[in-house]
Amino acid sequence: MSDRPKLSRRESEVMDIVHALGDATAAQIQDQMEKPPSNGAIRSVLRILVKKGHLEIEERGPRYVYSAVQPKGAAQRSAARHLLQTFFGGSVHGAVAALLSLEDTQLSAEDQERLKSLIDEAAEEGR
Repeated sequence: MSDRPKLSRRESEVMDIVHALGDATAAQIQDQMEKPPSNGAIRSVLRILVKKGHLEIEERGPRYVYSAVQPKGAAQRSAARHLLQTFFGGSVHGAVAALLSLEDTQLSAEDQERLKSLIDEAAEEGR
């Protein structure tokens, strides 16, 4: 599991935006937020995320541009690992069963084939 400090709701929202954009200025992040706080509050969150080791900052001309330290895929795996341990006691079966039991979960034939392939690959690798 990551040794970085956990994120608040607002920090998670900012990280989601940065991952979606690739890199972003404070103004770009604020523009993407559903209920954006003040410019000063955004900059404060960004400073905290840099200090926590989630974002890095680069000066580009007169602007500071923020990018994620950890690629989105690695962040997703870390979050999934945490979710699996926290809510499902490490049970992959329990997590998948919960996802499939959601009322709005609809698996296309393509999704089903891809999941079967992933399960077969994991079995071959002994996971």
